[in-house]
Amino acid sequence: MLTTRLPKQVEPYKLAANHESLEGLVSLDAMSRLGEEIGAQQGDCEVRLDFGIDTQGRRRMEGQLQAAVQIPCRRCLQPMPVTLESRFLLGLVSDDSLASELPSDYEPVLVENEQLNLLPVVEDELILSLPQVIYHDEADCPVSRDQLESGADADVSEQPAASPFEVLRNLKGKL
Repeated sequence: MLTTRLPKQVEPYKLAANHESLEGLVSLDAMSRLGEEIGAQQGDCEVRLDFGIDTQGRRRMEGQLQAAVQIPCRRCLQPMPVTLESRFLLGLVSDDSLASELPSDYEPVLVENEQLNLLPVVEDELILSLPQVIYHDEADCPVSRDQLESGADADVSEQPAASPFEVLRNLKGKL
């Protein structure tokens, strides 16, 4: 089990040149965008980052992360435990024009002034790994299937819809 914190900022080009790895924890409550998506979270995200240079001379950062979060069920809106996991491969670029030169299996990450803030990178990967829709099992959900049905079709009167120009016709008659 990891107990060390991941540094907030790194020099990724130096790490890549030395083929170094970083392992550590990032606090989930520091991730405001993740909190906007699924609500405030507690606990940590375990992160492993391997820096290197590929055969074409491109600097890369390969990572994996895992975090236990609470995501609201779309049926009852009660939080339910979910483990998020992600593996990613990022190409380190110094400007946006270089991003288009990366192979399709690389995602670009912009490195400014040879510094990279790791929190947004980890937060982006967590957000990308969120499931689209999540529900409790029907037996575990406090909202039953019967409560989700809209019931019998309501009687709809067969009156023709009023013309959208009726208001204009009434105004014209008043002039």
